Amino acid sequence: MHHPQKEFMEVAIKEAIRSAKKGQYALGAVVVLNDKVISIAHTTLHKIPDSSGHAEMNAIRKACKKLGSRYLEGAWLYTVQEPCLMCASVAVWAKMEGVVFGAFEKDALKIFNKHVRSRFTWRQIMISAKEVLSKSDPKVKLYEGFMRDECIELYKLNK
Repeated sequence: MHHPQKEFMEVAIKEAIRSAKKGQYALGAVVVLNDKVISIAHTTLHKIPDSSGHAEMNAIRKACKKLGSRYLEGAWLYTVQEPCLMCASVAVWAKMEGVVFGAFEKDALKIFNKHVRSRFTWRQIMISAKEVLSKSDPKVKLYEGFMRDECIELYKLNK
């Protein structure tokens, strides 16, 4: 199958909405393998004491557990927001085929700085997913800004 696919990003968006309803950041991620969703996850940073509880990390962990392997060769990660340095790196270490994201980190930072500071905090290492993946081995494909407008709308749920 050709990537990116709207149907998979829509699953990630729905998961982000569920996440916001649970009091988490409105972030969702999906791992797709052989044209099938094999895991769906959202951020759990406000639920469990684990700083790595990002939506992407949770989706990759679930996929690895389901497949019984630390490698996700041929799999694609769909996420509503640009993966951070940690999450982009894990996609490499899992040997994923590619990453598709919606909103850019700069979109999130702009909105969080303007509207959300009282409820959620923002911490980030300012290295883009593009930079991480361009230096990766194995090479991981990247599609940036896919359904960006729809993903930016999710930030309104964090107010």
